[in-house]
Amino acid sequence: MNLTKNTPQRLLAFTIFSSRWLQAPLYVGLIIVQCAYLYEFIKEIVHLFMDIGKIAETDVMLVALGLIDVVMISNLLIMVIIGGYETFVSRLKMDEHPDSPEWLTHVNANTMKIKLALALIGISSIHLLKTFINIHKIPDREIFWQVVIHSIFLLSAFFLAYTSKVSQEITHAD
Repeated sequence: MNLTKNTPQRLLAFTIFSSRWLQAPLYVGLIIVQCAYLYEFIKEIVHLFMDIGKIAETDVMLVALGLIDVVMISNLLIMVIIGGYETFVSRLKMDEHPDSPEWLTHVNANTMKIKLALALIGISSIHLLKTFINIHKIPDREIFWQVVIHSIFLLSAFFLAYTSKVSQEITHAD
């Protein structure tokens, strides 16, 4: 279909294409959430150092795992913010920047899904480790469901990766 400059179809196509910018404020919102996680991280470190002489090694380990959890969630946010913006809104054009993440050069919806699934598995693993360290305080039913949910994350990531591989093979076969 040949769209001339002022046809209703061209206006509709431009409106649909431009609607991708509606996602930009969502990414700004995620940056604000990132700031909240930074605040929580700093607050936990201050709390740890103020109570360092009064708490047991296990508690220090649990705080450390909590901080790792915050960092992993923050990494997940960065992947969604940068990768999502680059994939769905507009190119960042940071290829020449010395700090540009390596994965950004080949980001697409499939790689984003797999990276997000792996990040969720990492976060789930930290939660599970915290549970196992604190196992005497956690009801068996809660432990069971955490293990089930973690297993579902693992299976989901496997199937996402498998689907991506099959999809790439089909694409390269054409």
